[in-house]
Amino acid sequence: MIAVLQRVRQARVDIAGQTRSAIQAGLLVLVCAEPADTAAIAEKFVDKILKLRVFADDAGKMNRSVQDVNGGLLIVSQFTLAADASGGNRPSFTGAAPPELGRQLYEHVLRYARSRHPLVEQGEFGADMQVSLVNDGPVTIPLRIA
Repeated sequence: MIAVLQRVRQARVDIAGQTRSAIQAGLLVLVCAEPADTAAIAEKFVDKILKLRVFADDAGKMNRSVQDVNGGLLIVSQFTLAADASGGNRPSFTGAAPPELGRQLYEHVLRYARSRHPLVEQGEFGADMQVSLVNDGPVTIPLRIA
C-alpha cells in the first residue's frame, strides 16, 4: 500500500458540490492499494498510521500519534499514487490494484481503522472528489507498507 499522510488542522471531501465528510485536526490519508496487497497488509498499514508520531508534545517535538491527540482520520482512495511517469509524459497507473481489489482493500482499511479509532471519515471510492485541507506544519509524509 502506498499513502501520503498530511497532518491537518481541518480537511474535507466534497462530491458534486456536497460535503461527503470532514474532520478537524488529525490526518488526511490518501491511500492506494497495489496488486500484491492483502488484508493483512492493510491492517499493518492502519496500525502504522495510528501509531505514527507526527503531532507535537508539550516540548514541541513530534512525539504524539493521532490516537494520543484524539485526532480525526480522513481516509481517501487515490489510485494515482501508483503513477509511473518514467516512460514519457503520460503517467501509467498499472502499479495500482485493479478496481475490484482496490475497493475491497479500501473498505477493509476503513473497517479496520474504525475498529481501532473513534473518528474515521472517508471519501468515496471511484468518485470525482474535491479534497480541501489546511496542512498543519506543513507535515506531509509518504508511506509505503508491503
